Amino acid sequence: MQGKKIIVGITGSIAAYKSALLVRLLVKAGAEVKVIMTPAAKDFITPLTMSVLSKDDVLSDTFEDKSGRWTNHVELGLWADLIIVAPATANTVGKMATGICDNLLLMTYLSARCPVFIAPAMDLDMWKHASTQENIKLLQGRGIHLLAPADGELASGLSGEGRMEEPEAIYKSLSEFLNESLPLKGIKALVSAGPTYEAIDPVRFIGNRSTGTMGFKIADELSRQGAKVTLVAGPSSATSVQKAVTRINVESASEMLDACLKFAPDSDLIIMSAAVADYRPENISETKIKKGDGIPQIPLTATKDILTELGSKKKPGQILVGFALETNNELDNAKAKLKNKNLDLIVLNSLQDEGAGFGTDTNKISIIDKDGSVTPYATKPKKEVAEDIVAFIISRINKS
Repeated sequence: MQGKKIIVGITGSIAAYKSALLVRLLVKAGAEVKVIMTPAAKDFITPLTMSVLSKDDVLSDTFEDKSGRWTNHVELGLWADLIIVAPATANTVGKMATGICDNLLLMTYLSARCPVFIAPAMDLDMWKHASTQENIKLLQGRGIHLLAPADGELASGLSGEGRMEEPEAIYKSLSEFLNESLPLKGIKALVSAGPTYEAIDPVRFIGNRSTGTMGFKIADELSRQGAKVTLVAGPSSATSVQKAVTRINVESASEMLDACLKFAPDSDLIIMSAAVADYRPENISETKIKKGDGIPQIPLTATKDILTELGSKKKPGQILVGFALETNNELDNAKAKLKNKNLDLIVLNSLQDEGAGFGTDTNKISIIDKDGSVTPYATKPKKEVAEDIVAFIISRINKS
C-alpha cells in the first residue's frame, strides 16, 4: 500500500462515516489518498473531516474556487492506481452503469484506466431490486470489482443485505488486490547501497563520497513493485520509505561481502549499487595515530570483489545487476565489467555527465544488457532513475 495513489469516492449515504475510517487506514499504511465527494455526500460528512484525514484538499466540483480553477478529471483518472467508491449508492451505481457523468466523481471514473472497486450501501429492498442487480452485473462485466454489502442492521431499521462492508475489510481487500497484482510479487531481491569505510585507526578511515541514495531508491521501488527486499547498507543517513524493506547495516567491504554472501543464495534478483572500497589498510592501528609519531605510512591491500564473488556463485535464473561509475572510456569499461563479473545487466553512469554521480539529487544512466544492447536515459531525479531501472528489469523478466 506504501506509495500507492488511491482515489476514495464518497457518495450520499449514511454509511459515509465509514469512509473516514477507510481513508485513515489507507493513509496510515502509506498510501497517497485523494477524496472526491459528490454534492450529496456533503450532507452526511464534512469535506473538512475528509481533508484532515487524507492530508489533502477534498475535491467535489469541477470548478473548485472563485477564481474558476478547473479540476482536471482526466488527470485524476490517470493519476490513480486504484479507485474505491465507498459508499456507492444505488443512484451512483446506476449512473456508473449507464455512463452518466453529472459530477466530478463520475467524470473521473469515466476517465480512469486503473482498477475500480465499489462498496455499495443502500436499504435491503433497493439492493435486491432488479434494476440494481442488473447494474451491478453490468459493472462487473466491465471489470469493476464488487465488495458486496454485508448482512446486518440498516439505517431504515430493517435487517438484511445492503450494509456497506466494514472499513477494515475493504482495506484488506484492496491491499490483497494491490499486492497480488504487483509485477515482482514473490521475487526476493538483494540490494547493496552506500559506501564502505575501511578503518585506519579507531578515528580515521578510508571512504568515498557515496550517500547511498540511489541504492535506497532502488530498494524502495523494488518493494513498491512487490519484491521482498533485503538492503545491505554501508554507513549512510539515507532511509527507506517502504517499511517492508529489511535493512542490514555494515561498515567495511568485508562486512558487506559477508552479508551479501549470506542473503544471495536465496535471492532471485541481486542489485549491487554500493560504492565498495577497492582497497583497505593492511594494518589497523588499535589506538589513534598521533601527529608526534610522524607521517604514517599506510600500506594498502585489495578488498575482495563482491560482484566477482557473486558472479562466480550465480544460480541458474538468478539476475545479477552491477553498477559502473566511470570517468573515462565509460562504455568500454562498463562492458568489460559486465562480462568479467558474469553480470546480466550493468548500470553505467559517468562523472563527466552533469547531474550524475555522488551527492546529487539526480542521476544520468545507461543500462547495458549482456546481449550488448545499450539503453540510455536522460538526467532525472534519483527516484525516477530507480523506477527506470526496476521497469527495465521487470521487462526483462517478462521476456524470459
